[in-house]
Amino acid sequence: MKQPSRKLQWAVFGTLGLIFLGLVVALALRHGRGGRLLARLKAPGRLPVLLTVPPFALTNQAGAVVTLEDLRDQAWVADIIFSRCAGPCPEMTRKMADLQRSLPQDTPLRFVTLTTDPVYDTPAVLEAYSRRFGAQPGRWHFLTGSKKQIADLAVRGLKLTALEKDPASRQNPEDLFIHSTLFVMVDRQGRVRRVIESDDPEMKTKVFQALDAVLRER
Repeated sequence: MKQPSRKLQWAVFGTLGLIFLGLVVALALRHGRGGRLLARLKAPGRLPVLLTVPPFALTNQAGAVVTLEDLRDQAWVADIIFSRCAGPCPEMTRKMADLQRSLPQDTPLRFVTLTTDPVYDTPAVLEAYSRRFGAQPGRWHFLTGSKKQIADLAVRGLKLTALEKDPASRQNPEDLFIHSTLFVMVDRQGRVRRVIESDDPEMKTKVFQALDAVLRER
């Protein structure tokens, strides 16, 4: 009986190998590892410039004025919360704290948390709040100011929602504001490059991908 040619044998082995690889990928997807694999495969190249952040001067938890120029040459991640919030704010802040812990201190990235409640959230209140979550001074700024200053940066600058709720619609005494639950990645030139839902299961991966993309730019 004539033996199959070597080329035919290699073709069969190659086909079997592809089938085996497909089974491995399918199992990875089924057990949750595929999401991380696909996230890496889909890592963005150059991110679009969504908008430019306007100049601002706000006060952080240490009582120091922080401006757009102070953040120049650093990428930064921004969000908006208020210290009396009993809804998503504590979880958002915990996730921001996890990002801070996950990166070396010399990473050119800063964290910026704005308050929707500047009348109550004085620097002293924000300092106590920041300590609850292990915020590192100089690396993570909790910013307050006048209502107009906050609106200029949060709403008009970063396009975050921040609305005071009508007293009649409040479900409890702390149900004061409707606000975005987004993390905004700003590059070293003060331009918004990516917006990520804080409750996205792949949030951390997406933040790191965006950070890598903006830091690779000159």
